[in-house]
Amino acid sequence: MKLASLFSGGKDSMYSIYKAKQMGHSIECLITAFPKSSDSKLLHFPAIKLTELQSKTMKIEQITSELNSDETVEQMNVLEILIEKAKKDFQIEGIVHGGISSKFQKKSFENICQKNNLKIITPLWMTNPKEYMNELINSGFKFILTSVSSDGLDESWLGKIISSSDLTKISNLSIEYGFNLNFEGGEAETFVTDCPLYSHPIQINKSEKIWDGYRGVLKIDDANLDYTLKQNNV
Repeated sequence: MKLASLFSGGKDSMYSIYKAKQMGHSIECLITAFPKSSDSKLLHFPAIKLTELQSKTMKIEQITSELNSDETVEQMNVLEILIEKAKKDFQIEGIVHGGISSKFQKKSFENICQKNNLKIITPLWMTNPKEYMNELINSGFKFILTSVSSDGLDESWLGKIISSSDLTKISNLSIEYGFNLNFEGGEAETFVTDCPLYSHPIQINKSEKIWDGYRGVLKIDDANLDYTLKQNNV
């Protein structure tokens, strides 16, 4: 089936593409709405502009739109316009998104798809957090934390590529502090720097940690594709 991806550049949207391709679907385009600020309850904000590099390294075209408001209703309206454009321009038959447990998000996207006679594919829905995170790393996905906003996650985690040993530490912290191991509750946001979908990894050249004592964001000022290294496409 021809699909468009609701794409944020984070681990969940990227891995849902990976799983959808394994299921035999083709990803015709990426759909990305750039939120006005980090106050968005529906969309990722940190590093969202770098999705353009991810689109380039995956060789998948991207449809984008800038948002003027963080209101959920306006965000959904813009996403619907982008989805309609994807259906017209790429003849998509469905949407893939990386939702794991947010019923509100899933229902919102289902409503848009139903109005446009599109299927919705959610490969990660209700996956076990620990199994999913381990599978993600074992599948060759390298991702960093671009924001943290939970007790137990301090500024040292910002910009760090998460390894298996890091995952063990995060798992223990999630038990101690009660946050979601897969960050589904917004405890952290991620950005995928390399994975089997990439022709070349993304190299971050300049970044800055912004920390207020509780929450933190990694501000990425400069990044590019590393053409000295190459991945095998999936």
